[in-house]
Amino acid sequence: MKENIMGIDVCRYNYNDLSTILIENIDKKQKSFIVAINPEKIMKAQEDQELKKLLNSADYQIPDGVGIIIASKLKRGNIRDRVTGIDMMLRLCEEAANNNKRIFLYGGSPGVAQTAKQELERRYPNIKIVGTIDGYEKDEQLIENAINESKADILFVALGSPKQEYWITKKMNQLHPTVYQGVGGSFDVISGDINRAPEVFQKYGLEWFYRLLKEPWRIKRQMILPKFLISALKK
Repeated sequence: MKENIMGIDVCRYNYNDLSTILIENIDKKQKSFIVAINPEKIMKAQEDQELKKLLNSADYQIPDGVGIIIASKLKRGNIRDRVTGIDMMLRLCEEAANNNKRIFLYGGSPGVAQTAKQELERRYPNIKIVGTIDGYEKDEQLIENAINESKADILFVALGSPKQEYWITKKMNQLHPTVYQGVGGSFDVISGDINRAPEVFQKYGLEWFYRLLKEPWRIKRQMILPKFLISALKK
């Protein structure tokens, strides 16, 4: 259920398929690592073999970006649904609440993970968030002990990409949780510190355009998309 775009694997699962699989993996104690794939990461991986290896080492590479959908169509692939990092996190939170699974939040600025915890508990009354630690904690042993002692099933890591993914691959085999996902700035969005694009922009995959309208200086970063599509078409 994967396609290869410019040397990077991308899954064809939608939210429903993947959330079902991940809950089953928890029951089977099968470690699972989720990474969000977007054009910027793929372009960086062309020049960074270590990053390419990291992205391809994940169990599930979700298509986080309209550019990935377009690239799949250009190569006559079958990826038709975006699976964004934050929405995958929220879907997993919902499924965890419905299936009595435990969650740990690690990362973000001081206080943000705790505020995100409170908001998730408001949205999903049955959710079990068994611990939070901010991304400024330097004691790695303290972090590992807190996660392991919580007996969490799912660990969301918000350290920024690709730092969070490198951390996960280094630590996951010595930690208790089964499912691991790097979620970037998702804690900030959930806690309300950063506003997400309006739903109409989300629906049509135009969150990048909304961010560009709000922050015109992003134009240099957004120019990666046409370069990516040209490269994908050539390859």
